[in-house]
Amino acid sequence: MASLHFCSECNNLLYPKADTGRRIMVYACRICNEEEIGENKCVYRNDLLTVTKEQVGITTDLGSDPTLAHSNITCPHCNQDDAVFYQDQSKRKETRMILFFVCTKCNHSFTDPSLPQDNRPDTS
Repeated sequence: MASLHFCSECNNLLYPKADTGRRIMVYACRICNEEEIGENKCVYRNDLLTVTKEQVGITTDLGSDPTLAHSNITCPHCNQDDAVFYQDQSKRKETRMILFFVCTKCNHSFTDPSLPQDNRPDTS
């Protein structure tokens, strides 16, 4: 099981690092360059950015929020020409801007219909 390691010199966190010269894993301090040999040979990487997908989130009463900007985009659900919009807040490697729209009449959530179908995030 992975555990946190701390530097014996300055008490800062030690990070796993490959020592290519000795071909071993060491824990290294980023402050004082102290190193200790790692006992556990397994390295785990949990990359959540490849798993996440943009989602609408909670949209209850967004249509009545006076702080959100309005757009005259047509709602695909009720054909109303007024919707509020907001930007996707996920922190991802690729930084494309996704706008989510919420109809002020029926509270239906949708994205820009001009986006290609395969690039649209999940709005359900």
